Amino acid sequence: MGIDDIKIIKWNADASYGAHEDFQCHTGSVMSMRTGALQAGSRKQKLNTRSSTEAELVGVDDVMAKILWTKLFIEEQGYEVKRNILFQDNKSSILLETNGRNSTGKRSRHINIRYFFVAH
Repeated sequence: MGIDDIKIIKWNADASYGAHEDFQCHTGSVMSMRTGALQAGSRKQKLNTRSSTEAELVGVDDVMAKILWTKLFIEEQGYEVKRNILFQDNKSSILLETNGRNSTGKRSRHINIRYFFVAH
């Protein structure tokens, strides 16, 4: 493990759509500050989703508490966090998280408003 700059936190979040026998999805996340995982998590999502895009949104929402808590924890230790970066691999989810409801279309209107928390 190693840290380049304590002011930059990098997160990777990913969801696997319909991964379980009951068709629920699975979310994984990793936090790094250079090499090695300083924090990692993997868990089954608590609800069924209708698409891989929605599964990714639910996954990011599940990880968001860790992302915010870690930032606040580091700041309480007396360090400044300049960038708290989240990496994802689903273009549709990235657009929804960036633009919020402005990116919704006919196929994504059913997504609950709570998942647009990431956009703010």
